[in-house]
Amino acid sequence: MPATLDEGRVILALQALQDDKSLSISATAKIYNVNRMTLTRRRTGKPARCDTPANSQKLTDLEEKAIVQYTIELSERTFPPRLCSVEDIANQLLRKRDAPPIGKL
Repeated sequence: MPATLDEGRVILALQALQDDKSLSISATAKIYNVNRMTLTRRRTGKPARCDTPANSQKLTDLEEKAIVQYTIELSERTFPPRLCSVEDIANQLLRKRDAPPIGKL
């Protein structure tokens, strides 16, 4: 089943728990066909895994977008970017905030 449908059911279950204080988490999980632990975690405020950034992500979203924009501009000028030049740009951005350089992969 797609994750969006599961997420929708979790949101509906959380709303039902909020509206009806007499409902238990177990009963709500059965009614909405969601995992009880998922419902418990979301109720305490833990976000979904798809909403949290990866632990190994070194560049921010803005930095990644800047690198993508730069490579698109280079390719539009018929100057294909090389992997080593993109790696140099990423390392330069990381050096600005004293972060370790990117790895091989």
